[in-house]
Amino acid sequence: MEQKMKVNIGWVDLLRIIACLLVILSHCCDPFVAQFDADRVSFLSGAFTGSLVRPCVPLFAMMTGVLLLPVQTSMADFYRKRIGRIVIPLAFWSMMLPVLFFIYLNYINPASGNPSLLPGDHTLQASLQKLYTFIFNFNFDTIPLWYLYMLIGLYLIMPVISAWLNTAGRQDIRLFLYIWGITLVLPYIKMAAPLLGYKGNYGNMGLLGICDWNSYGTFYYFSGFIGYLVLAYYLVKYPLTWSRRRMLAICIPMFTAGYLITSLGFVLTQRYFPANYANLEIVWYFAGINVFMMTFPVFVLVQRMNIPASPVLSRLASLTFGIYLCHFVFVQIGYDIFGSMETLPVIVRLLAIAGFSILVSYLIARIMSASRITRRFVS
Repeated sequence: MEQKMKVNIGWVDLLRIIACLLVILSHCCDPFVAQFDADRVSFLSGAFTGSLVRPCVPLFAMMTGVLLLPVQTSMADFYRKRIGRIVIPLAFWSMMLPVLFFIYLNYINPASGNPSLLPGDHTLQASLQKLYTFIFNFNFDTIPLWYLYMLIGLYLIMPVISAWLNTAGRQDIRLFLYIWGITLVLPYIKMAAPLLGYKGNYGNMGLLGICDWNSYGTFYYFSGFIGYLVLAYYLVKYPLTWSRRRMLAICIPMFTAGYLITSLGFVLTQRYFPANYANLEIVWYFAGINVFMMTFPVFVLVQRMNIPASPVLSRLASLTFGIYLCHFVFVQIGYDIFGSMETLPVIVRLLAIAGFSILVSYLIARIMSASRITRRFVS
């Protein structure tokens, strides 16, 4: 990839590996978080660990910005190369994961016993329907693939914003990021608005123009993962010149504050608004101010490490996409193996599930990447 030459690939590879590990760990937390009041220790362990790894997806998005912005090819060539590489793995794993879940849950371990982790229908008929309804959206079996749908959307807009980035000055990009920063707090404003008497628009609680017949409010076009793309581009083009002491003095408190808001906010929201799962998700939004406060320090600290390129590191990073694609079913298997070992602390069981899922997914990604036939499904 020609655009990789503009950055030190070592630290980028390391961030890709970190992001992949954090994603898998986040999914390993889900069955414990889903215990809620039925097992408070499991819930708290999952909530506090899951909150710690929220920078995972934003870091992936930032790596895309580092490596691909600004786009230097024509729009058609960029779409052909980038989206073409995504569509094949998306289609393959959208069909393969439901098949694997069906086989495992009906034949290998039909007593797989955590209903909170396994909502939905895994009968033959339902599984067959999943083999083609992925054209509309992901399902439970393919939850991690939501990112690929979103990534295709980022690819679609990247040539457009690249034309602007090629002419934008430093202050212009910063202004964009400031406006994007406003969108990071809008979910919390939406939570607080009813306390100030806001009753929504005909039952729709959207803000600033959002209603049942319009999903595109004032800040819609500045919101979401596009901000992480631009932020990464900005931080590479204009690296922070802070001293090490200043870097640590800013990043450590910032990450800590973001983590405390995320973890305590999640627990308190569940405690005081137990029936409002929409609010519960807000605290874990990837495009929320608290998760940004955790993501930014991780990115700039690893960027500052200036890690040299390494064949081993590069090889591991090249497998992260395949690991990401196939890991989810092994989280379920890992939970069935380790989740019921009640003599072990919850955090130990959680890490054991993560270790198992990472190892098996790594082996599968490595085996598939070694064959010309299957390589296209994991890279």
